[in-house]
Amino acid sequence: MSLRVESPGLFSLPVGLGRPGRRALGVPAGGAADRAAHTLANALLGNRPEAVTLEVTLAGPTLTADAPTACVVFGAPFELAVAGRAPPTAGTTFTLRRGETLRILGTPAGVRGTLAVSGGFRSAPELLRAGDLLDCEPSTAAGRALPFVSLRPPGDVTLRVLPGAQADWFEPGALEARRFTVAAASNRMGVRLLGDPLPRGAGRRASEMASEPVAAGAVQVANDGAPIVLGVDGQTIGGYPRPAHVVRADLDRLAQLRPGDGVRFRAVTVIEAEQAARAAAAELADWCRRLAWAG
Repeated sequence: MSLRVESPGLFSLPVGLGRPGRRALGVPAGGAADRAAHTLANALLGNRPEAVTLEVTLAGPTLTADAPTACVVFGAPFELAVAGRAPPTAGTTFTLRRGETLRILGTPAGVRGTLAVSGGFRSAPELLRAGDLLDCEPSTAAGRALPFVSLRPPGDVTLRVLPGAQADWFEPGALEARRFTVAAASNRMGVRLLGDPLPRGAGRRASEMASEPVAAGAVQVANDGAPIVLGVDGQTIGGYPRPAHVVRADLDRLAQLRPGDGVRFRAVTVIEAEQAARAAAAELADWCRRLAWAG
C-alpha cells in the first residue's frame, strides 16, 4: 500500500535519524533537521524513533492514499486539507481514507514539519516527484494530540552558543551584541544570517586558516563578515573562522528558522550547555513515555 505523490511541494525529503559515525568519511550526519519533531511524530503513532518520516519545508506535498493510512503532521503548524471533510490539525493523528487526498499547505511560523505514518515509510525516493509512490502499511488511528504544536512566541529567536575554535579572532561579545535576520538562501546545509558584518579583531584581519572539521551548529563567518550556522547537511570540513557553536539543545530551534526571522546569540558556559542538553533529552523522553503508556 502507498501514498501517491500528486505534487511534491517545495522540498519534501524522507528522513530518519541520520548517519552517525560517518563524518570521518566526509559524510554529513543528515537525517531530520528537527529531530524532536521527527521523534514525537513517530511516537504519536507508536513508531520507533528511527522510523522513516517525510520532512516538509514551507509548502508541503499533495498525497493520495490507496488504502487507509494513519498519519500525523508534527513540527511547524502546517495547514492541512482533505477534500470533503473538516481539515485535520497539525499535531493530531488522523486516518486518511482510501482515495482521499491530503494537501499539506503552508505554515504561518517555522519552516519544517514531519509527516509520519503508522509503521514508517518502507521505501521512498530521496526527493519527491509527482507520480512517486511512498510505500507504507495500511492502518487507522484514533485521534491523539500533543498540545505544544502552535505558533512560537513573537520576537527574535535566541540561540545559545559556546566559544568556537577561533573565538579569539573576534572582539569579545561582538557576536552577541548584534541582531541578525535569516536570509532566504538558508537551507538544510546552513542558515545564512544578514546584519552588520562581524569584523575580525586587530591582527586577524588578513589571517588565513587551514580547513578544519566542523559539525552542525558551527557558526562560521565568511570573508564578508556574514555568519553562517551549519545545519544537519552541512559540510564536514570548513575553512572559515568560527567564533561560536550553537549548543545541542538549540539545534532543533535552528531547524525552524524561516527567512526574515530575527536571531540573536547568547553565550553560555559548558556546564549550562550540558544542563540544557540533558533537560531537552529528558523532556523528549518523558513525552515519548507518556505517548507509549497512553497508546
